[in-house]
Amino acid sequence: MSRLARLDWVLMLAVLALLVLSTLLVWSATSHPVDPGGDPTAFMRRHVVNIAIGVVLMALVCATDHRWVRIVTPVVYLASLVGLVLVLAMGSTINGSKSWIDLAGMSIQPSEFAKLAVVIGMALVLAERTEGRWRARIGGGDVVAMLLVAAVPAVLIILQPDLGTMLVLSATVFGVLAAAGTPRRWLALLAAGGVVAAAGVVLGHLLKPYQIHRFMAFTDPSLDPKGAGYNVQQARIAIGNGGLFGQGLFHGSQTRAHFVPEQHTDFIFTVAGEELGLVGSAFLIALLGVVLWRALRIAARTDDLFGRVAAAGIACWFGFQTFQNIGMCLGIMPVTGVPLPFVSYGGSSMFAGLLAIGLLQNIHARSTAPAAVRRAAAVRPGTVRSVPVR
Repeated sequence: MSRLARLDWVLMLAVLALLVLSTLLVWSATSHPVDPGGDPTAFMRRHVVNIAIGVVLMALVCATDHRWVRIVTPVVYLASLVGLVLVLAMGSTINGSKSWIDLAGMSIQPSEFAKLAVVIGMALVLAERTEGRWRARIGGGDVVAMLLVAAVPAVLIILQPDLGTMLVLSATVFGVLAAAGTPRRWLALLAAGGVVAAAGVVLGHLLKPYQIHRFMAFTDPSLDPKGAGYNVQQARIAIGNGGLFGQGLFHGSQTRAHFVPEQHTDFIFTVAGEELGLVGSAFLIALLGVVLWRALRIAARTDDLFGRVAAAGIACWFGFQTFQNIGMCLGIMPVTGVPLPFVSYGGSSMFAGLLAIGLLQNIHARSTAPAAVRRAAAVRPGTVRSVPVR
C-alpha cells in the first residue's frame, strides 16, 4: 500500500474544507478596508500564501520517516526555546504582550510553535523512558520529566506575558499527562496546584491591568462598554445578527462596518456567525470536531507510544484552543487573544497547526503500514537493535 493511500483522508478533507472556509471568512472580514484606498484582497492573498507554506510543511512532515521524526524532536524543542528567548529580547509588543518577532517582513509568534514542541517533547521523553520496560507503568520520575519539558517554555511564555497561550498550553500538558496514563493522584495534585497558582497570581496582583480589565469585562461587559467590554458586546451582536442562515457572505452589517475589533484574527468566528448564521457556524464547528475525532482515533489505533501520546496531545491542544476562541466570541470565556485553529488569519498559527496535521498523518501512515515495515521502522537509524512493536 502506498504512503498516499495510507493517509487519513477524512482528516485531510476536513482540514482542506476548513482552509477554504477560512479564506472566504478572512476575505470577507478584510474586503472593506478602513482606508478607502486600501487593497481589499491584500489580507486574503497573504492568507493564501500562509496556507500554501503551511501545506508544504505538512507534506514534508507527513513524508518524513517516522524514525527521523523522533530524532529531530529535540532540535524542534530547542529551536522553540530559542525563539521564545529571542522574542523576550527583541520582540514587538502588541496588545500588551511581547510575543512577536519581525523577520523578513513577517511577524512570527514563537509561542505557537512552542505548543507543538511541548507536545512532541513530552511524548519523546515518555517514550524514551518507558519503552523496553517489562511493565510500562508511569511513575513519579516520568511525570516530573515530562513536566520539566513543559516548564521551561511555560516560564518564557509567562514572561511575555501571553495568558491565552499559557491557558492553552496548560490544558494541553494536562491532556498529554492523562493520555500517557499518569496516575489519577498525580492529575488531581496537578489540578489542585493549578488552582492554587491561579489564586496566587490574582491575590498577588501579578496580572497586568489590561488582563484584569478583560476578566472584569468577561464577568460583566457593561462595566466598560467602550473599553475591555466592547469586543465582547460587539461579538455577541454580530453573531446574533446572523440568525439561522446568516446575512450572506460578504454582506454582514457588523463586519462591513468594522464594529468587531481584530475580526480577521481572534474574532473570525463572528464573521461566520453573522454571515453564515447558525447553520454555517455549526458546519464550521463540525469540521473542527472531525479533526479532533480523527486525532483521537489515530491516538487510539497506533501501537507506538510516542505517536499515541503526541496525537492525543495535539487533540487536546486543538480542542481547548477551539473552545477558548469560540467561547470568547460567545462571551462564555474571557478574551485572551488565541486564534481559531486553521481559520484565523496568521502565519504562525497556520504553520504550527498544519505541521501538527502532518505529524498526525505520519503517525497514521505508520500505524496502517504492513507489519514488516513497522518492524523495520522500530529500528532507529544507526542502530542494529530492534524494538518489538507492542
